[in-house]
Amino acid sequence: MNNELPIRKIIHVDMDAFYASVEQLDHPELRGKPVAVGGGGKRGVISAASYEARKFGVKSAMSGAFAIKACPELIFVKPRFDRYTEISKKIRSIFLEYTDLVEPLSLDEAYLDVTHNKKGNPSATLIAQEIRKRIFDDLGLTASAGISINKFVAKIASDYNKPNGQKTVNPEEVLEFLEKLDVRKFYGIGKVTAKRMYDHGIFTGLDLKSKSVDYLESHFGKSGASYYKLVRGQQQSAVKPDRIRKSLAAEHTFIENLSSEVFMLEKLDRIAEEVAIRLERSQVAGKTVTLKIKYSDFTLQTRSKTLSYFVSQKDIILETARILLYQDHLRESVRLLGISMSNLNTGKQKSKTDDEVSVQLKFDF
Repeated sequence: MNNELPIRKIIHVDMDAFYASVEQLDHPELRGKPVAVGGGGKRGVISAASYEARKFGVKSAMSGAFAIKACPELIFVKPRFDRYTEISKKIRSIFLEYTDLVEPLSLDEAYLDVTHNKKGNPSATLIAQEIRKRIFDDLGLTASAGISINKFVAKIASDYNKPNGQKTVNPEEVLEFLEKLDVRKFYGIGKVTAKRMYDHGIFTGLDLKSKSVDYLESHFGKSGASYYKLVRGQQQSAVKPDRIRKSLAAEHTFIENLSSEVFMLEKLDRIAEEVAIRLERSQVAGKTVTLKIKYSDFTLQTRSKTLSYFVSQKDIILETARILLYQDHLRESVRLLGISMSNLNTGKQKSKTDDEVSVQLKFDF
C-alpha cells in the first residue's frame, strides 16, 4: 500500500433485515416467524425477508410465488416506507452524534468516517460497538458493522458476522484479507463478471492480484484498473455526506401481462403520481424522463426524452411517458412498467435517506 496515502477509520453500518425487522418490532405477533415485506400476489417481488425466512432461501428481489414454494409458512406484509424512513432518520441522528462524515447508501446502511470523531475515541471498533448498542437500546433493532481503512473493505467486513455482529480488518490485515477473498464477495463484482473471472482462472483476491493492470483492462475494460487497485487496498474514496442522487424512479409489476396501451396508460398514471410525490419529498425536479418496459419474455427496453426545462409535475411526467410509450411498437405483452427522472437539479442535494440514504501502519482500530 502507498505509504503516502492518509489512513482513515471507516465504519460501514448495515441494519439487519431492516424492513422486516421494523415490521416485527411494530407487530410483536410476527417476531420469530418468517416474514417477507412485499411480494404478495402472482407478480409480487420481495423487498426484504426476515432471518427466519432466509433460512428457507427467501431473499430480496425474489418473486413472491417462488418464495411461498420455498417457505409455505411465509407471512407477507405490505411495505411502509414512511415508517422505514422515520426509523432511518433516527438511526442517522445517532450516527451524527459521532461524526458529521456520514454517507447514507440507502435507508438501512451508511458509511461513517470516524478518523476524527466527536467523542475523541481513537478506536473505530469501540465506536462501532457503541453505535450498534445505541441503535438497539433506543430503537430495538440490531445492526452489523464492518471497520477498516476504506469503504470497500469496511462494506465487505460488515457482512461477515451478520446478524448483530461486527468485524474489524486492521491496516496490517487488509492485504491478506483481500487475497483470501472469493472474487464473488468483492463489492462491485456481479455474477456475470465473477463468472468471467472464473473463466480466466481468477477465483480469489490473490489470483486477481497476480494479473497485471494491462491484462485486467484488456479482459474487463475500464473496470480492470479499479480491480487492480481494490485488491491492493488502494481504494481511497472519501465518505461524502452530501452524496448526490442521480435519479428517482417508481415501477410496477402487473398481475397479468398487458397488451393494450390504454390499460398501460392507466398504470402509468399511478406510477407518474408516485414519481411526482417522491420528487416533491426530495425537493428536486428533473429534465430526463425514462420509460422502462419489461416484456413477458423478460427482455428489458428503455425509452428516454430530455426536456428543455426541469419538471416535477405529474401531468408533464405522464404526458412525456405517454409519448415514449407510443414512440415505437411493443414487441410483446408487458409485465412491468416504470418511470424514472434523471438529470436532476440537485446541486448539493439531500442524501438518499431523506427521501426514502491506505497505509500499512499499526493503528488502534
